[in-house]
Amino acid sequence: MSFSFKRFLPHFLVLIGFVVFSLAYFSPVLQGKKIFQSDIMHYIGMAQQQKEFAKATGEETYWTNSAFGGMPTYQLGAKYPHNYIKKLDLTLRFLPRPADYLFLYFLGFYILLLSLKVDFKLAALGALAFGFSTYLIIILGVGHNAKAHAIAYMPLVLAGIVLTFRKKYILGFLLTVIALGLEIVANHFQMTYYLLFLVLVLGIAYLIDAYQKKVLPHFFKSVGLLLVAAILAVGLNATNIMATQEYAKESTRGKSELTINPDGSEKEITNGLSREYITEYSYGLAETFNLFIPRFMGGGNSEDVGKDSEIYKTYVNLGASPIEALEISKNAPMYWGDQTIVEAPAYVGAVIIFLFVLGLFLVKGRLKWWLVGGTILSLLLSYGKNLGFLTDFFIDYVPLYNKFRAVSSIQVILELCIPVLGIFALVRLFNDFQKDEEKLKALKYSLTITAGLCLVFLLFKSTFFDFKSFRDEGIPDVLIDAIIADRKALFTTDTIRTLILILLSAGTIYLFLKQKLSDTLVVVIFGVLILFDLVSVNKNYVNNDDFVSAIQVDKPYQPNTADKYILKDKGHFRVFDAASSAPAKASYYHNSLFGYHAAKLGRYNDLLEFHVYKNNVEVLNMLNTKYIIEQNQQGQTRASTDYTEPNGNAWFVSTLTVLDSANSEIRILDSLNTKNKAVTTMSDLNGKPMVRYEVDSTATIQLKEFKPNFLKYESSNTNNGFAVFSEIYYEKGWNAYIDGELKPHIRVNYALRGMEVPSGNHTIEFKFEPKVVATGSKIALASSAIFGVLLVLGVFYSYKKREN
Repeated sequence: MSFSFKRFLPHFLVLIGFVVFSLAYFSPVLQGKKIFQSDIMHYIGMAQQQKEFAKATGEETYWTNSAFGGMPTYQLGAKYPHNYIKKLDLTLRFLPRPADYLFLYFLGFYILLLSLKVDFKLAALGALAFGFSTYLIIILGVGHNAKAHAIAYMPLVLAGIVLTFRKKYILGFLLTVIALGLEIVANHFQMTYYLLFLVLVLGIAYLIDAYQKKVLPHFFKSVGLLLVAAILAVGLNATNIMATQEYAKESTRGKSELTINPDGSEKEITNGLSREYITEYSYGLAETFNLFIPRFMGGGNSEDVGKDSEIYKTYVNLGASPIEALEISKNAPMYWGDQTIVEAPAYVGAVIIFLFVLGLFLVKGRLKWWLVGGTILSLLLSYGKNLGFLTDFFIDYVPLYNKFRAVSSIQVILELCIPVLGIFALVRLFNDFQKDEEKLKALKYSLTITAGLCLVFLLFKSTFFDFKSFRDEGIPDVLIDAIIADRKALFTTDTIRTLILILLSAGTIYLFLKQKLSDTLVVVIFGVLILFDLVSVNKNYVNNDDFVSAIQVDKPYQPNTADKYILKDKGHFRVFDAASSAPAKASYYHNSLFGYHAAKLGRYNDLLEFHVYKNNVEVLNMLNTKYIIEQNQQGQTRASTDYTEPNGNAWFVSTLTVLDSANSEIRILDSLNTKNKAVTTMSDLNGKPMVRYEVDSTATIQLKEFKPNFLKYESSNTNNGFAVFSEIYYEKGWNAYIDGELKPHIRVNYALRGMEVPSGNHTIEFKFEPKVVATGSKIALASSAIFGVLLVLGVFYSYKKREN
């Protein structure tokens, strides 16, 4: 027991250290404050209705009417039965947000390095280098929590794989199941997909190594175990995966039936996102050096350049007050790269890049090659349209690649690989596998490459770069000159900063090789250098100023005059918010036509682009848009009913016409009288192009009860009729019942629901009953039970083996 405690004690102290660093960086959480994240503010608006429903009923709804006319909640934080892996995730995230994610960064990377047999001190150092990587901090600042969540579990997945290949079969298998289960539960499939690329590179490196060493049976045994682990991990998350897969086909990520754009031009046919949308955020070739020099390309779109800047001086000279000039200089347009928006540079760190280069000379074998391979692949793919031939190949031929946008975010792979190889440079430095002469030679090469690069940039910066941006168009020349001067100043300052850090790093290693410093002291010095290097940059972009009182985060919206007026109306209708700049604010209070989501229902998005954004009143009417929120020049809002005549919750139409294509259906809505006519492409009407229905003045259909996942109507009609409902059609979940009997319904008017209603008085109910949730939950329960048994058996076997 005493021996086990002594073995565990260093790791326990390291974990305590990670907690301290996490809370220290985000120290306002200790005062009860919360970080203001724009994306989370939008999420809160989108998810408010389902949260209120759960609070009132104790039930989970998998449909919300509050955003985009109505959509599943699968990607809005839906909670599923038997999702036990989620409970483990919540246990691990015991710190206040966002300190919890920073802790997970540290923890996962630490375990990865331990699995690679790295000493705990160096493993802790590597964890700090990874966790404080600028991009990983920036995404916490803007609220990309799901992305941060998934990235945090990446090293843990790799740790399980590495242990399995190290013949730690039981531990590796169990860790892979848990880690991959946690990775999937983070619910950012783009990051998990990118992780798969790195796993494939790792697998190729291990396969080549196994072939060379003639241990292929071990390799395939490991792969077999890992495949079983992956199946179990998927099973633990079955509901979410199945629901997301089902929804993706109907979302903007799926294949559209349209072959035209809103302007009438021919549409690019793709079973995914458009090429332009995928590559909108493509990393510039020259931006590569941002990894090494933080503000090489100016930093972010908005930088604080201070009173000593040329921008400040120029504005003062042009007549601005010192206060006005200072305010402008706090938001200077310094970024001059190719991307549309950049919050901050994707800085990995001068110190860790120097160690990475050193590792290229000192580290040998499969480890080096899968890390270098992963780094190069992620860097090349991050260039997007700037390396078009490779990106086009992946979009056209690599499965699922066209489902994700913002290709620059694949750099998370190199942000993981670079610190690993950098730490292994120190591992090789400390051991006796190579002679000191070889180590000195490697040091000389690394210093020449990194320091030499800095000197070249300092001496020839004006030759290589003009420091101009496409965003500078329209800015007066006198201001352009000041902006370019400040961009050059940032470039020079940060290049010198990187050069100094390289010289300090190289000097530390040189003194160690001359036996002037112990290995422990070297670790401490590098810890200080890495923390200074990364934290000082990160604090420019995510700092205490980003924290506000908890109430401002938990309740980010305040109702305006129009909202208060609309809230008095207890009916079921939609709202067109033309006043707020916050896209999800209306969703927080009302059933909104809009919202904020990366994967809207595809057909509804088509309605927005073809008609709603163009203020097609007939389409607004059929969507039951009762109020339009307006704002005058004084900032006052009003809820207007002047522009629309909503069709209501449901109505009988006189004709139903079958059209031959989605193109025809979306186009005809330009002129269709939606109160009396409906169109569809879903039914053949027994071979007839049109069916007429007799609608007399006494025919009524009224909504009597409504919840997010349930709608109840009462109809009265002397004739058989066809009813159109102002609800979004979603086949995989909504069921229609007439007098308790399941009846078919179809999609009409491109995105709404419609069904035949017999004559007489009837009760019509729509219930959201997604089979995918029921099926997935059973699979998740079975997978959890199987894993529970395997975990107990694995622990028992390991205990007995150790005892023997």
